[in-house]
Amino acid sequence: MASFCQHATSLLLRIPSLNPPLLRTRLPSLKHSLSLTLQHFFPFAANLILPPPPMKPHILFAEGDSAVSLTVAESAADFHFLSANHPRPVRALDPFVPKLAPARVDGDTRVEPIMALQFTVFPNSGICIGLRCNHVAGDARSLHHFMKSWALVCKTGGDLTSLDGDSGLPSLDRTAVKDPYGLELVFLKAWWSLASTWKNEDQRSVLDTDDHHSLRATVVLCRDKIERLRHWITNQLANDNENSTTLHMSSFVVISALIWVCLAKSEERNSKVNKDDDDPYYFAFVEECRSRLEFPLPTTYFGNCLTVCFALVKAAELLGENGVATAAKAIGKEVGELNRKPLKELENFLIKFKKIKDSGWKHVTVVGSPKFDLYETDFGWGRPKKCESIHFRDSTAFLIAQSRDEKGGAEVSLVLSKDQMSRFNAILEEILMGLV
Repeated sequence: MASFCQHATSLLLRIPSLNPPLLRTRLPSLKHSLSLTLQHFFPFAANLILPPPPMKPHILFAEGDSAVSLTVAESAADFHFLSANHPRPVRALDPFVPKLAPARVDGDTRVEPIMALQFTVFPNSGICIGLRCNHVAGDARSLHHFMKSWALVCKTGGDLTSLDGDSGLPSLDRTAVKDPYGLELVFLKAWWSLASTWKNEDQRSVLDTDDHHSLRATVVLCRDKIERLRHWITNQLANDNENSTTLHMSSFVVISALIWVCLAKSEERNSKVNKDDDDPYYFAFVEECRSRLEFPLPTTYFGNCLTVCFALVKAAELLGENGVATAAKAIGKEVGELNRKPLKELENFLIKFKKIKDSGWKHVTVVGSPKFDLYETDFGWGRPKKCESIHFRDSTAFLIAQSRDEKGGAEVSLVLSKDQMSRFNAILEEILMGLV
């Protein structure tokens, strides 16, 4: 609902033979296929219209008037360094992901572009496709659908018929979405209240945090380790007389539990917080609802169809010996409840999230999902060398994605200080070594 939430993604495509003659065919094919694909995914080429209340924000697309900005650049930066998993400065990829064009004001209405793209050429190494888009146009599934479709159109030389079929074209039918709980009005009121506090662009922009000393790294978890972790957690909960068969123990749940505990412990070693503390630790995550609703939507539904969940574990339990199993139990219960009541208390999530932040309680948010494999995005030059999302900048969030090299494996992207990164890696290794 908020126009300040953004996807910011880079795809580093390795093309060792990339030279000027090859560029003359590669770049035009990228541009042409983008233009063709946006004909079907036109909300990304539109503007977000933000009128004053009581009018509703809406997306407006004018035929022949694309709001997408495209930048083409060349870089002498080290392609291999940028596409590695090891820790790198958090801002290392910033030059390759564009900012959205500035909003304009038309009377008392704000007009904001939704998408910006950048193609950065690394001579004799590859191309980086950098993308930034407003989350209001679509969730991760919608963006993933667009990227795969664009890649397929490019790979087939501009053949739009390649998108034919049940899973090809996006479904843009908003009438398919029902609102039995009156959520639209709840979120509209919250939006109007938030927008009324913005006096100028600087006040409503994302703060430029002091992250110059932070590092971004990717942890790769192979399928075998994930399965061993799942088995270990199930046994731990069985030993605690828990009916583990009723808990949802997906890869997302067990990976989230593992990373949550490692982050909490790596932070507490530094802050020396009393581990007997009963203060709550919150874990926030977003789940897709297309197939969970009473009125199921097609997987190709283009837009946002999400709900927000909060798992809670007391500090003493999260930081204790069985912290990972306890965390998995808490997250798994929330997912199980979501399957039964997907829109449960969604109208209160903004109030709850504000309360958590204002209270100073510890909280971590996970974004992404191992269900979405951006490495399937083949523009005709093979799988990307590295896919990276850069819209989170600190230790209060991490991202889970499908592994590049193994089906069933996962990649976890983190942003931490150098010292906390070292502690995190040591704790993670200790936990994984202890799995039996």
